[in-house]
Amino acid sequence: MMKKYIFVAAMAFAAMPVLAQETYENAKVAAEDLNGTARYVGMGGAMEALGADISTIGTNPAGIGLFRRSTMGLSFGLVSQQDAADFSAGNKTNMSFDQIGFVYSSRSGGSFLNFGFNYHKSRNFDYILSAADKLNNASQNKLTYAKQKNGLLFPSNADGVPDIGHPYVQCNQLDDIYARNLNYDPDLNTWFYDPATSYTMDRAHKGYVGEYDFNISGNLNDRVYLGFTMGLHDVNYRHYSEYVEQLQGPSGPYSMMVSDERKIDGSGVDVKAGVIFRPVETSPFRLGISIATPTWYDLTTRNSTVVSDNMGASQSNGESYDYKLYTPWKFGLSAGHTIGNYLALGASYEFADYAHLDSRYVTGEYYDYWYGGYYSESESDDAMNDHTDRTLKGVSTLKLGLEYKPAPEIAVRFGYNYVSPMYKEEGFKDGTLNSDGSYYSSATDYTNWKSTNRITCGIGYNVGNMNLDVAYQYSSTNGEFSPFMNYFDNNDKSEDNVCDAVNVSNKRHQLLFTIGYKF
Repeated sequence: MMKKYIFVAAMAFAAMPVLAQETYENAKVAAEDLNGTARYVGMGGAMEALGADISTIGTNPAGIGLFRRSTMGLSFGLVSQQDAADFSAGNKTNMSFDQIGFVYSSRSGGSFLNFGFNYHKSRNFDYILSAADKLNNASQNKLTYAKQKNGLLFPSNADGVPDIGHPYVQCNQLDDIYARNLNYDPDLNTWFYDPATSYTMDRAHKGYVGEYDFNISGNLNDRVYLGFTMGLHDVNYRHYSEYVEQLQGPSGPYSMMVSDERKIDGSGVDVKAGVIFRPVETSPFRLGISIATPTWYDLTTRNSTVVSDNMGASQSNGESYDYKLYTPWKFGLSAGHTIGNYLALGASYEFADYAHLDSRYVTGEYYDYWYGGYYSESESDDAMNDHTDRTLKGVSTLKLGLEYKPAPEIAVRFGYNYVSPMYKEEGFKDGTLNSDGSYYSSATDYTNWKSTNRITCGIGYNVGNMNLDVAYQYSSTNGEFSPFMNYFDNNDKSEDNVCDAVNVSNKRHQLLFTIGYKF
């Protein structure tokens, strides 16, 4: 007779193994937005060679060396998602505190020595993702079935029954509880699964990455400008999602839902350096070069995941662990030119190879009695990093901007950004990797985002020592969402588990205000 086995994962290990995170979650933390002062955003961020804006502290630190007076500024605004569907766990429009900082400028002969501090929100995670489509017999349940059939879930005993007391081979948290819905016929030694007809996904992302930059910079005879910035990064990421599949069982249709809550917290540090110079002494034309080290992150991730059906049955698990993430090096080239005191033009190019994201296991911790403090040791997760290399690629960012002053106290600004895709078209979240980062993943879905286009504009008004600036930014990114990886059976095509990707988008509007004061 057919029997239904309900498997429950033993998630409380006597000794927790070393752990690392997976590619798609890492990419969320590593990516950056265009954000800062309203002047910087209004010009599309193309100020790395023009300088004299506090937001260049994090892109080309030499830009702080162009200040001739001390200044302070505060920025805040609204961010609204254009194409979001209503979801109780998220809001389409949110207030945002985006920047606060100051520069202290001191003159020494014909040169200046400046010190600066700035906080800005380098990444705003607020986003609602919604997707739905037919499944045509593909499902999470069938994917778990395929893993069990191929020996990637539980090894089977001599009778062909899965040995739930044996360590897992290669699977993830959802397999641990999705296996509860598999059927096994011991007489035929055959596995069965309930076919699915459709799915829906709703997820609300929240949180931010805050960057605290400390700068020292200056200039040599108003022709060469040098800057150095140390940055501290604060990660606060949250998401809650509900993924629902409609299935057809022997007794009729029913639904299963995966409710997943994920948190990522931690901190990181990086170092940035830059130079701006005027090739021709009598010309205001300037060139800029910048470099940023990886951001070395120490992170903690936590999740709580529940799989339930509409008949009252449910299983849950969760975990928490520490890991490290090292982002790639970043390089920048820029040019800037001014005409009189009424027109400024800027262009910047940045490159970072995200295929070199380094996901790392924490292998141990020790106490340093000399310096007094706990430190951790780590090593690269080679399996996950190989997957990252196959999934992500180098990203080029082109920024263009201009500022025109029809009157000395009024400035009008325009900008444009093009950000090339971070994800390869053939990339996917691989749930069979021999990596703890894959095993402890609590979601199987992934989105391959394409290029990003940003259009910005703004206006500024100076009155005495005060400046008031407003900027608007429209950002558009399209992507392809998949609820789980596709599985192909080379021996029996009827066993394929294939789900077509669904087009999704992230179209955002930002309204930003800056209040500044010079002294």
